[in-house]
Amino acid sequence: MCGRYALDAPHAQLAWRFQLAECPALPARFNIAPGTGIAVVRRSAIGQRTLDLLRWGLVPHWARDPAIGARLINARGESVNEKPSFRDAFRRRRCLIPASGFYEWQRVPGKGSLEVRQPYYVSLTSGETMAFAGLWESWTSPSGEVVRSCCIVTAPANELMRPIHDRMPLILAPDDWQQWLAAPADQAAQLIRPGLDAALQVWSVARRVGRVSEDDPGLIEPLDDLHR
Repeated sequence: MCGRYALDAPHAQLAWRFQLAECPALPARFNIAPGTGIAVVRRSAIGQRTLDLLRWGLVPHWARDPAIGARLINARGESVNEKPSFRDAFRRRRCLIPASGFYEWQRVPGKGSLEVRQPYYVSLTSGETMAFAGLWESWTSPSGEVVRSCCIVTAPANELMRPIHDRMPLILAPDDWQQWLAAPADQAAQLIRPGLDAALQVWSVARRVGRVSEDDPGLIEPLDDLHR
């Protein structure tokens, strides 16, 4: 799964990399958590790419209570075309979620018989902004309030990530971004696979990233160089 990530990219860099028609300035964030507004690249009605802030935690359009979004921060790619919570969005409302990197936790031995959860940070070796495959939805409350939300699509872990966790975000290569955004669902489904082993790097980071109140560049600093 993916429950935390970072996005630290200058406004102009995001606009250029994602070929955005609209791109608001965003503050650097190093501990983005579910339930908050996150940057999402969507395709407009006239085919342009725009960047908007959507709530992380998908609320299906048919939901009775928006609280369901807290349980729908990730969508398993293998079943995204079948699960009622995700299938409409997968067929009609796919998006890209820009990220500088993401965190994953591994259970490791602690003191005595206890285990601790060691966090790792994963980024592209190039240092460029990556794009997670995402889905988005629009939900309207009985009073007329509109909530736009999203989730991250996940895939089986690749060789690099498998020792840490069995799942990871579906990271799309730039050449596949347009296919994910605009192609028919059966063609988009072909992109749901592990990949990018050689393009990723990973290292251990301080456990304080587990506290959502922490948000500073020190969170992504390596504890050691063993996993670079």
